[in-house]
Amino acid sequence: MYFSIVTMGCKVNQYESQAMEQWLKARGHTEVGPGEDFELAIVNTCTVTAVADKKNRNVIRRLRKQCPAAVLAVCGCYSQVKPEDVRALGVDVISGSAGREAFLELALAAVTDRQKRESLDEALRRRAFEILPPGGLAARTRAMLKVQDGCSNFCTYCIIPYARGPVRSLPLEEALAQVRELVEAGYREIVVTGIEIASWGVDLDKTGALRLPQLLDAVCRAAGEVRIRLGSLEPRIIDETFCALLEGHKNLCPHFHLSMQSGSDTVLVRMHRRYDTARYHESVALLKAHFPGCAVTTDMIVGFPGETEAEFAESLAFIRKCGFASMHVFPYSRRPGTPADKLPGQLGNAVKEARSAAAIAVAAEMNRAYRENMIGTVQAVLFEETVSNLPAGTSIACPQAPEQTALWTGHAPNSIRVYASGTELHNRVLPVRITELCEDGVAGRIEY
Repeated sequence: MYFSIVTMGCKVNQYESQAMEQWLKARGHTEVGPGEDFELAIVNTCTVTAVADKKNRNVIRRLRKQCPAAVLAVCGCYSQVKPEDVRALGVDVISGSAGREAFLELALAAVTDRQKRESLDEALRRRAFEILPPGGLAARTRAMLKVQDGCSNFCTYCIIPYARGPVRSLPLEEALAQVRELVEAGYREIVVTGIEIASWGVDLDKTGALRLPQLLDAVCRAAGEVRIRLGSLEPRIIDETFCALLEGHKNLCPHFHLSMQSGSDTVLVRMHRRYDTARYHESVALLKAHFPGCAVTTDMIVGFPGETEAEFAESLAFIRKCGFASMHVFPYSRRPGTPADKLPGQLGNAVKEARSAAAIAVAAEMNRAYRENMIGTVQAVLFEETVSNLPAGTSIACPQAPEQTALWTGHAPNSIRVYASGTELHNRVLPVRITELCEDGVAGRIEY
């Protein structure tokens, strides 16, 4: 059977899609590329915003139009929260954000007998972590290790606790077994991911002795020379214990994504974030002290309900104070089913777009400053793929001889994109002396 998987949203969805891909291939089925005909299409959906919901629907309609006779199976957060919307699209198999193997069994049965099927549970009642096989998507040099699922923070703008349920953790020994499996498979980088990885262990150990720092310490040791990169972190997890336990691991990538959302304390209260700007900045300062030169990155929502000009100005001043290496800036998007959707003071699109543009401009300044500080340094770059040419404004050219020399791109430990020329660099980690900036990263020369 020929199948296609379309993945929407976050790294957790990417991880779960690669696990489903492995499961189907192990049973003799063949994955097809974009635009090719299929007998089964799987859409792994996201529902983080109303815009994400719209994208889900567009993808489902496109796939149905592409192969009308094929079985269309939908899983993920959107179908968990809005199964009636998915049902209305004429989908053949509907599942939620758990039970991936059972979902695939239903999909294969539908391919055989063409009967519609559904398998949905109540996310808030989940207590067990679903263990899936580790691995990476095709042709990738890095793999994802999902160690945690669910979230119990209930931020006012977020639907994810209702879509994913409460916190569940992958047991420590299973996590280490998966790390060893990935190392043996030849991956050069492992990304530790989850819905809210800072909460890892709260369901396994009530004493507090086994938490994310202890997991990461063990994972770094088990990985040997393979790089360990962290997913998004809740800022309160960063303390002296975290830094002291992990600063000695040379394979821990010095890139820390601390979820922020706003740099105004009053907005953070309305968001139901469980820290203030003083505690957040303490985390940033600790990381920069213990991991010199590290990249601290973040997310920021602008135009949250009731956000005043003064509160937005506070946020701009705060991000400058933190000196982020990179930022994702989002205008607030109303999400039906969340408390924030009913808050007073909903702002218009023009205001949100203007504030987004202003924050993006500040973020671009900080990103350029961070990359400028990399010039002259030597970075251990994990090379991933060849590119036809460098972004505009860069002087380094790809040598024309020998013929096998090509222009390659990859990422430094701090997650900055790096360009360099060489021969057969895929999945190799090599030292690159950074010589100049690119539009989306830096460029340099390999120092063999």
